[in-house]
Amino acid sequence: MNDSDTPPLSSRPVNLTITVDSESEGQRLDVFLSDLLGSLSRSYLKKLIDEKHVLVDGRSVRAAYKVKAGAQVEVREPPPADPLPLPEPRPLAVLFEDSDILVIDKPPGLVVHPAPGNPDGTLVNALLHHCRDLSGIGGVKRPGIVHRLDRDTSGVMVVTKNDSAHRGLAGQFRGHRVKKAYIAFAGMRPNARDLPDSGRFSTLFGRHPVHRKRFSSKVERGKEAESRFRVLERYRGDGWSAVKVRMEPRTGRTHQIRVHLADADHPILGDKLYGGRAARVFPKWILPDRQALHAARLTIVHPSSGETLTFEAPLPDDLDGLEQRLKEGSLEP
Repeated sequence: MNDSDTPPLSSRPVNLTITVDSESEGQRLDVFLSDLLGSLSRSYLKKLIDEKHVLVDGRSVRAAYKVKAGAQVEVREPPPADPLPLPEPRPLAVLFEDSDILVIDKPPGLVVHPAPGNPDGTLVNALLHHCRDLSGIGGVKRPGIVHRLDRDTSGVMVVTKNDSAHRGLAGQFRGHRVKKAYIAFAGMRPNARDLPDSGRFSTLFGRHPVHRKRFSSKVERGKEAESRFRVLERYRGDGWSAVKVRMEPRTGRTHQIRVHLADADHPILGDKLYGGRAARVFPKWILPDRQALHAARLTIVHPSSGETLTFEAPLPDDLDGLEQRLKEGSLEP
């Protein structure tokens, strides 16, 4: 029998209830269980008992507890911990790299870090292959990650390669000292007003009161959120209107740009979560397969040199194609 305290290599955790028979009365609990469950070592069973995953008649006891005939022993082995992210060879569009930071142009469709439903194939997996010395402050699932972009948002992201750089850049993000500029292509809901040439959204921000997967700027209580905008180009077709808009968020709330534009009746084209009825007035050949949002520019202070650095990423092919389709107006593809 393997007497290590590591869990067995089984596909499913043990989950059962055992009634102590008269012949086993007086045995230590860990001995009683190891005799019955040969697949689990005694030391591992002791660990489960100490961590209260084994109950006798509904209460936790010590491994040395002497079992009694007729007692109900419940074993509820916890599921195995999620595996650590593994390095995966995946191409990265590197915009800048030194011993402290790595700046990339993230493609659309790439999840930043492992999460339920996305255990691998993420940016973190690619980063672990590209550089073996990422900052560990973000934890094993988010090494080097100081900010993130939504899965279907493309553009500039910075990653830290050591803990000192991580602390420095994280402080800049918390203090809203990082300058970010996004390009968004937004539609207009029927009967809505045109978006002004420039302006700002300054709102409260929180969970939507009904749709819990969404956020909203129309809440009674929440955090402050500010986004400045400037319309770069306007497009009009047969029954629809859209704009190319430069967004500069001054705060970094989840989905902030998507929510501010949607709540102003100009949801981002292709945004399935916040687009709603606006998408119905657009010809299907115009709409993109993802939200038309791109992180175009990022300005930071280098955490070691103190130099102000600006990084830019051009529109990816899908949004460049979208822009051309919008310019064509109501012409058929």
